[in-house]
Amino acid sequence: MSTRARYVAGVLGRLLMEEARRSRRGGGADTGEKARVHARTVREALQSLGPFYIKAGQMLSTRPDFVPPAMIEEFDLLHDQVTPAPFEVFEPVLAQDLGARWPRMFREIDTDTPLGAASLAQVYGAVLADGTPAAVKIQRPGVEQVMAQDMAVLRRTARLIARAAPRFTAVIDLPAMLGVLFDAMEGECDFRKEAAHMRTAGRLTEDFKHVTVPLVLLDPTRRVLVQSLAPGTSVHAADPREFTADERTGIGRDLMAFMFRGFFLDRYFHADPHPGNIFVAPGHPAHLIDWGMVGRVEANVSRSLVLALLNVAANDGTGLAKTWTEMGHPTPWADLAGFRTDVAALVPKVTSASLEELNFGVTLTAVLTHATRRGIQSSPVIALLGKSFANLEGSVRHLCPELSITDVFEENLRTIMFGLAQETLSEQQAARTALELMIAAPGSLQQGREILRNLANHAPTAPTAANGTASARTRSPADTHHTRAALILAAAIIWSSRRRQP
Repeated sequence: MSTRARYVAGVLGRLLMEEARRSRRGGGADTGEKARVHARTVREALQSLGPFYIKAGQMLSTRPDFVPPAMIEEFDLLHDQVTPAPFEVFEPVLAQDLGARWPRMFREIDTDTPLGAASLAQVYGAVLADGTPAAVKIQRPGVEQVMAQDMAVLRRTARLIARAAPRFTAVIDLPAMLGVLFDAMEGECDFRKEAAHMRTAGRLTEDFKHVTVPLVLLDPTRRVLVQSLAPGTSVHAADPREFTADERTGIGRDLMAFMFRGFFLDRYFHADPHPGNIFVAPGHPAHLIDWGMVGRVEANVSRSLVLALLNVAANDGTGLAKTWTEMGHPTPWADLAGFRTDVAALVPKVTSASLEELNFGVTLTAVLTHATRRGIQSSPVIALLGKSFANLEGSVRHLCPELSITDVFEENLRTIMFGLAQETLSEQQAARTALELMIAAPGSLQQGREILRNLANHAPTAPTAANGTASARTRSPADTHHTRAALILAAAIIWSSRRRQP
């Protein structure tokens, strides 16, 4: 076992032993000062373990179904109040990545008090040589190696669990879930990738009045990122009374709409929009910062999620259960009837509820829990989507708790459906569909060639089989239907292509 693995095992072992002692003496229900001290101990332990475990604490801070109030309050500090390190720790990184003359790039830099101290980096306020205010993000030395070691340990652990508990793995695919998480965190260790994410996100926010992304000001390096300074404070430090009602609801609606489009149209979304990563100020759009963690969704999953939310908006629990089941993988022992009953009882509590009345992230978690309990494996990306959704919900709740998620979804449904229709009717998608249908219908490819040849020669005759009889007589109705659909699509593509030729 490596030194890092022994250290992690030791810290987690001590926490588990302490939890066991508290449970035996009834301390699990502690309130007041004892609960706060215990929560602080857990938070400091997670902080000492590094980025992955800090991310776990951040996720738990949005989960009141699992975590008591004292823990949530303490874990909130992990978003942007990790204990800062002195600037002397980060100065060698600047010298190595920007060169010995790095001070000439800045007119001034506040090295005494960082703007933020996170699990992977610290951010300092600065002024560039040309007078532009900036934020300088510097990676913590050695954090990349620590993350690589943690990834290796977690992958080995997931494989061991998969071999030791195949029934558990049939419902919860830990290796696949870790793969999704690790892919999403690529930008955390390489700020060049984070800068690319910011530029992409900047283009995607151009249609929104109340949401934007900081600009990348200097060429990024692997460990140093210089970006424009976001005005104001983080959402959870902001006073909603300083904003007009239109500003609050505008920011809340645009944040949700931007994330909905990311989930369902762009299939590219901020995977960590917790309250510390959204900066707001009266008279300014909300700035969505820290693009190191980005999620991607496969097309079929995103379309199924649209249908799932439509079922929620329509108060259709049975429809949601069916969509969720089709999106995942029922095990041979799955209790589908029980899952339908669970979801049918849950959905009426969600429809049209405001953020003040209901925690939608907890509701999503409840569906996941019911699916797992009933033997249905959910898509691995759902866990990351759930984290992102819960983080966003927690952020918007601070500023505009009266907003309804389903109302905002319905307001954006026209844009989402129009985008999906354009995608479905695109030439590339039509070609893929035509080929899939041709492959699905035995013998249809040769027949398709004959029909297209006849179409080109303006002779719409039916293809014949080898014995001279019409092939449709010897094929099933389903094959005939698939072939006709494929040929219509293929002919439309050829006709469209010919029209564009000079």
